[in-house]
Order: sequence, then C-alpha cells, then structure tokens
Amino acid sequence: MRNLRIGGILLLMLLNINQGLIAKEGDELIGKPAPEWEALKWLNSQPLKLNELADKVVLIRWWTETCPFCSRSAPALNEFHDTFEDEGLVVIGMYHPKPPGPRRQKALEKVVKRLGFEFPIALDMDWSTLRRYWLAKGRHRWTSVSFLIDKRGKIRYIHPGGEYYKGKDETQTEAQRDYHELKAMIEKLIAAPSQSQVKSSD
Repeated sequence: MRNLRIGGILLLMLLNINQGLIAKEGDELIGKPAPEWEALKWLNSQPLKLNELADKVVLIRWWTETCPFCSRSAPALNEFHDTFEDEGLVVIGMYHPKPPGPRRQKALEKVVKRLGFEFPIALDMDWSTLRRYWLAKGRHRWTSVSFLIDKRGKIRYIHPGGEYYKGKDETQTEAQRDYHELKAMIEKLIAAPSQSQVKSSD
C-alpha cells in the first residue's frame, strides 16, 4: 500500500513538471522592476537609459562572439527588431566578453555587422549589468539570458539562456517553442496600454 502511495506521488510530480507547474529558472524575478544599467559604451546608438524608455517594450539579450547559441538566436533578434520597432519594441544586444575584459571596438563592430545587428548594442565589458540582472540573483547555468521588460519597466519574461529560433510550428524543438513563446509575449506587451494611456483614463 505504501509503495502505491509513493508511486502516486511520483506520478503527480511528473505531471506537474509536464504541465509547467514547476517554476522555471528566473521566475522569481517576474513582475519585479528591471534594474537600471550603469554607464556603458554603445554601438549603433547613442547611450540609452532604461528610465528613458518608458512606454517602450524592451528586449535585452546578453551575447558574445564565441557563443554558438547567440549566433543561432541572432536571426530571431533581427526579426523582432525589424518587425516590432515601429510598434514600440526596443531590442538591446548586451555584449559580454568571455572572459570579462577589454576588447578592440573595431573587432566588435565587425562581429555586430556579421550578425546583422542594427539595433543598439551595449558593451557590458566587466559583466556588471549581467551580474545586477542575473548572476547575483542565484545560481544560473547560462549567461546568454534574455529579459523582456514591459512599458512600466517591470520584468515580464525571462529566457534563461541558450537559443531560440523560428520554426514552422510550436512543437518541433525547445528552441522553436521558446521563439514562439517570446514572440507572443512581445505582441502581448506591445498591445498593453502605456503608462501615459493609463494615467489619461484615470
């Protein structure tokens, strides 16, 4: 009888995992204000501040030139930028070198061009912004993390690392499912009222 009870508990645990009831990595940060980043050097843009992007949806992806997952995610980032920029999405590529330290800017500009990045690129050379957002919040497997921030500056979606790319349907691979999930969340946040719209309706 006891074995049956244990088996039932194990089955319920597996069902919970399959149904997504177990918290995903980074879920504890959802709904919290996104941290401001400190002074960073920028490519493709004048220096940006998060608090200056109010009423915008912001997608931040940490990447580096030696990361194959970053390269495979590059087309999705370019697509999101091309498709949603005019609707209020700001894509930011947050470059973090491995290991941390200085890099030649000309070499970085070549990598940015090769990947087709036309959106703002911030240079997080000492990983200080990555630590503030992610690494200081717990033990994490990846540094190639993505944060989606709503029009009020709150974190609404985290892709905890690895890759995402476009697929024909949502059930082929984890990376393709993640692409569709992220795109759907971008569309949802873009459609949400801005801070100014909410205030004007009060």
